Amino acid sequence: MNPITNPESTTNWYLFLSCLLFSIGVMGVLFRKNALIILMCIELMLNAVNLLLVSFSAYSGNTDGQTFVFFIMVVAAAEVAVGLALMVSIYRNIGSIDIQSLNKLKW
Repeated sequence: MNPITNPESTTNWYLFLSCLLFSIGVMGVLFRKNALIILMCIELMLNAVNLLLVSFSAYSGNTDGQTFVFFIMVVAAAEVAVGLALMVSIYRNIGSIDIQSLNKLKW
């Protein structure tokens, strides 16, 4: 069947792609030690959720999912700004942004 005329099949592909991107992001957060890469993986997970919300919004014909995506993007932008500021501060104090070296910040 033609995917253009069958929106359910395209939604399935978007669901698969979203799950794949989210899984890559989770693996990156769990197994990487660089704080910058962990921040990028969190952004990848947020974008996977955004893709899922937009695809379900288009499938149902409702714009509520797209409204949620807008708010998620605002929160993601704030998270990036705060995260990068924290990483710059940590790099100035320690000289590395490796997660294993953050135990030096304990009291």
